[in-house]
Amino acid sequence: MKIGIPLESAPGETRVASIPEVVKKLIGKGFEVMVEAGAGVRAGYPDGEYAAAGAQLTDRAGAFDVDLLLKVRRPDAADVEAVRPGGLYVGLLESCGEDEILSAMLAKGVRVLGMERMPRTSRAQSMDALSSQSNIAGYRATLEAAARYGRFLPMMMTSAGSAKPARLVVLGVGVAGLQAIATARRLGADVYAYDVRPETQEQIRSLGAKPIELDLGESGSGEGGYAKELSEEAKAKQQAALSDQLAKAHVIITTALIPCRPAPVLVTEEVVKRMRPGSVIVDLAAANGGNCPLTVAGEIVERHGVTIVGLTNFPALVPADASAFYARNLANLIEIMFTPSESGPVLKDLAEDDITAAMLVKPST
Repeated sequence: MKIGIPLESAPGETRVASIPEVVKKLIGKGFEVMVEAGAGVRAGYPDGEYAAAGAQLTDRAGAFDVDLLLKVRRPDAADVEAVRPGGLYVGLLESCGEDEILSAMLAKGVRVLGMERMPRTSRAQSMDALSSQSNIAGYRATLEAAARYGRFLPMMMTSAGSAKPARLVVLGVGVAGLQAIATARRLGADVYAYDVRPETQEQIRSLGAKPIELDLGESGSGEGGYAKELSEEAKAKQQAALSDQLAKAHVIITTALIPCRPAPVLVTEEVVKRMRPGSVIVDLAAANGGNCPLTVAGEIVERHGVTIVGLTNFPALVPADASAFYARNLANLIEIMFTPSESGPVLKDLAEDDITAAMLVKPST
């Protein structure tokens, strides 16, 4: 059973689907691992480390001509062309609804498993790549904000005088938001946080931050622990009630997302105009339209004296650890997909396991 680890081709992507430490363990379980030369270099894992772990270094064609292909980012047309017919493909698909690329993969007889389709159950936690990568994104977004804010985040007392702590607001208290809160608190900021799900208030307090409490007349709690979209009336109430809180912030980190929907607008242009010059907004929802309408996906811009960070791939800014977390997620998934045997690992029926059944992409009807 061959596993392929190709070089990621998406612009700006520095992560790799597996690391030498994990590759060694996979080989120990009877897999043959093919790694495209240079696949891990941008993440700090040189070819020599993969070779020392027992992997076979190969070209792109060799990495794709395998039984199980592991990738980080969404497949493109070249991937469809290169992937072996009848093989297995596992990665983040970044897809909602109809998708020509996935349809083309299925037409080749490729079984495709999407890492973002992982069910949110206790058994699946160790395989949850969305959580592992969001955790990194929340951490790195806070560092980005601290670097771009022209003042201290913590209270500073020196012989030259003192500086008050920055008021930092986190919008959206999922995995990324919680890590942003924790990191900002460690850096000494005065942290506030808001989420439409009332059950997050205790989590906010447990990290030493203060919850922003709004009465919207309805709850934003959705299925599987995710937020759901609010009614238009509740959205209007939310924007009005949040405005004063956000206008007082020196740093805002927004993480509010609804699966397969445009990001909700939480930081209006009017709020940006009211913010102190030199303030910073880091919009983790930039790729989905942004929680601020002034955000430009993939760019860092200044509007009304406020720096707005629209970077769309924060985990790629911490590539070594992001790759390591993702590789372990995949290794834990592979553990439940295969049964060991004397002749090597044997693939189980993917439809029989609740995790792989949920991840498996099915042809549209």
